[in-house]
Amino acid sequence: MTPPLTRQGDVTVRVFAQRFSSTPLGARLARHLALHQLHGWGIPCGSDASDITAQLVAELAANAVTHGRVPGRDFELRLTHTGGTLRVEVSDAQGERRPPRSGALPEPRALGDSGRGLLLVEALADRWEVLDRVPVGKTVRAELDLPR
Repeated sequence: MTPPLTRQGDVTVRVFAQRFSSTPLGARLARHLALHQLHGWGIPCGSDASDITAQLVAELAANAVTHGRVPGRDFELRLTHTGGTLRVEVSDAQGERRPPRSGALPEPRALGDSGRGLLLVEALADRWEVLDRVPVGKTVRAELDLPR
């Protein structure tokens, strides 16, 4: 005799996805709209989760615009809020230039102007990774574990 099925709690999945021009203005707009969306989901501006997400979106969008730009192609921001996890994904069309994987980031030059963005992502996110994007490009995904 099989045991009776137990009902698990319902899970609400919230998703926001938007494409932006691969420009500095597009990166700033992505950050602004991400914060607006989080507020709509009950994650208020000024909270730790909102501030960390703002920094993650800013770094990943800036990287997409600076290093992942392909002329005529946009980048995409996707936010997914599922229970206690907030996922930030930034996708671009550049498939050849890929950042190092989590845990393998090189030490930035002491007086260099760049090379610290993914170190911030690694420090702020609970997890992050680089994924292939179909049909072309890559997605950088960062996740935050939210307090219950």
